[in-house]
Amino acid sequence: MNKVLLIIQREYITRVRKKSFIIMIFVVPLLILIMGAVIAMVAKSSNQLSTLQIVNVVDNSKIFEKKFHDVSNIKFVKGDQDLNKAKTTSKNDENISTLFIPADYSKKGAVQIFSKKKPAFQLTEEIEKQMNDIAINNSMLQHHIDPDVVKAIKNSNISVKAVEITSTGDKDANIGPNIAISIACSIFIYLSLLIYGGQVMRGVIEEKTSRIIEVVISSVKPFQLMLGKIIGVGLVGLTQFCAWIILSVISSKIAGEAFNSPASPMSGILQTLQTIPFGYILSCFLFYFLTGYLLYSALFAAVGSAVDSETETQQFMFPITMPLLFTYLLSVSVLFRAPDSPLAVWLSIIPFTAPVAMMVRLPFDPPEWQLALSMFMMVVGFLFTTYVAARIYRVGILMYGKKASFKELGKWFFYKE
Repeated sequence: MNKVLLIIQREYITRVRKKSFIIMIFVVPLLILIMGAVIAMVAKSSNQLSTLQIVNVVDNSKIFEKKFHDVSNIKFVKGDQDLNKAKTTSKNDENISTLFIPADYSKKGAVQIFSKKKPAFQLTEEIEKQMNDIAINNSMLQHHIDPDVVKAIKNSNISVKAVEITSTGDKDANIGPNIAISIACSIFIYLSLLIYGGQVMRGVIEEKTSRIIEVVISSVKPFQLMLGKIIGVGLVGLTQFCAWIILSVISSKIAGEAFNSPASPMSGILQTLQTIPFGYILSCFLFYFLTGYLLYSALFAAVGSAVDSETETQQFMFPITMPLLFTYLLSVSVLFRAPDSPLAVWLSIIPFTAPVAMMVRLPFDPPEWQLALSMFMMVVGFLFTTYVAARIYRVGILMYGKKASFKELGKWFFYKE
């Protein structure tokens, strides 16, 4: 046990003393804040075209002309009724587009827009929106329906507030923040498992190729070395997470004081975030990070012991990380929409997919028995993978110059001590 502790100490101290580790503790939270601000600015500016776009309307149906209205950076003008002449104008000026509306405009693909370069999505979207509004209003007038009355009815602006019934009373369900947190958790845990698991694999490869491993193995057993390396790197990850959490709490306090005014647009957001059980989510996150890390880093260590360079790991890495990648892709597209579906439940129980899937479901309060079963399976899963990886590691760590395959790894597993 003392030898394992010495290996853990060496792996931990070697990494936390690096300048890159200290810099990343402060840089990552700052980058996240900057990235959020940039995304908000880009999203706001992306709704507007950069230059004025003039649309020549060639309307053979005689229904839409003079009914378009100008919007930000889009101006509609009545074009030459000769389509070829209008297209020539558009060909000579990239800021002038020609909108051709035939008499049978209702057919799919009948309405066309011609331009020198591919038109912006905002331009085509605005044209479609205005044409649909004009067509609907025209139909209502034909049926003697007042469009203004219909518009007033449609602008009733009804919204539905989700309320959760609990044993302590009713409370706001906070669907929007829960979705945001579930996606953020899935992304964060997916990246952390790959990053820290990859560090274990690269560390094993470096020691193997430098032949240092031959000296170390003479003093400790291969399993002790693998276990010490895995735990040491895992503690480095926990240290970074704790530092990021502390910095995030401090930032939240500062932001809370800065936007404490009820009139502030950030005040409502901060109040909503305060209703989310971050302590519960954080404790579960640390559990799934640790168990998921132990599960995958053991396999990464086995891969590192089986190869002589990082370029040879690709054939083994994809099958190992495929369940994690599959669940990650589902989490940001499907699982948060149906967190209690059979697919989501099973993915949150299977050890290879549970770290990501359960973090998606966690903000939506999964049943306690499912959470308990998932945690139990995670413990069983990392014990099993550690056992399998250790049997491969003990042989592979001393193998040189032989290109390993899955068949070869199977043979190493059944080698006797």
